[in-house]
Amino acid sequence: MSDKTFNVLFLCTGNSARSILAEAVLNRVAAGRFNAYSAGSQPKGSVHPYALELLERMNHDIAFARSKDWEEFATPDAPKLDFVFTLCDSAAQEACPVWPGQPMTAHWGLPDPAAVTGTEAEKHLAFADTYRMLNNRISIFTALPLASLDRLSLQRRLDDIGRTPALSE
Repeated sequence: MSDKTFNVLFLCTGNSARSILAEAVLNRVAAGRFNAYSAGSQPKGSVHPYALELLERMNHDIAFARSKDWEEFATPDAPKLDFVFTLCDSAAQEACPVWPGQPMTAHWGLPDPAAVTGTEAEKHLAFADTYRMLNNRISIFTALPLASLDRLSLQRRLDDIGRTPALSE
């Protein structure tokens, strides 16, 4: 199992900020071990400009970034998902499609940086904080000994990651 490449889907309602950032972080942190994707239940149709700006500033290739519907990942020809993580409370409350392969799921809720009001600096800081929080959680996730954990233990660890304090360093 250690040679397996795992497919991970990050979900938010709009697929314009948090899920896009998570996709970029996981694809960088664990390239070759994980394939990250993102989608939304009601995609905005475009990626938030602050998310794109932050990713470029962090030297991510943003060619992947597009807002897409989660139905793309519920089709027979979609990648077989191993993990599905909801990042916003709205998506976690919605009835999700049936994912091929019965992936493990967990809720890793984070505040929506796109909803922050205030100065430009405060808005940019919200996106940077979200990126940092996602990077922390994804780093914990990718360090898990997936090959040696039974399904119940793994589910417990995934849920614990979602309870990792959002403001921890």
